[in-house]
Amino acid sequence: MIVGIGVDVVDVPRFRRQLERTPGLRDRLFTPAERDLNTRSLAARFAAKEAIAKALGAPSGMNWQDCTICVDGAGDPYPELTGTVAAAAEARGVALWHLSMSHDGDLATAMVVAEK
Repeated sequence: MIVGIGVDVVDVPRFRRQLERTPGLRDRLFTPAERDLNTRSLAARFAAKEAIAKALGAPSGMNWQDCTICVDGAGDPYPELTGTVAAAAEARGVALWHLSMSHDGDLATAMVVAEK
């Protein structure tokens, strides 16, 4: 059963400018495992985190550090949740995530389905 769906789109050049203008933003939005990725990959991961928040009903108090977007051996992305994000997912009964990310030109996008 589907619990929530989320989608987000990020303008990569705008995101790059934000990262350059706000020195602590990279550390605030991304876990250590994500921080060294290129800007297009970071934009797609930010879109994924936003999409996850939307699928969870955008509860207040979620910490971006409690969600890492990982890639398995086959190259498929998946979220690794801890803390506030894991608690929000548990409260909604989420047992399975379906995540797709893409970037083309100046856009990065992500779509998630949260399932019981």
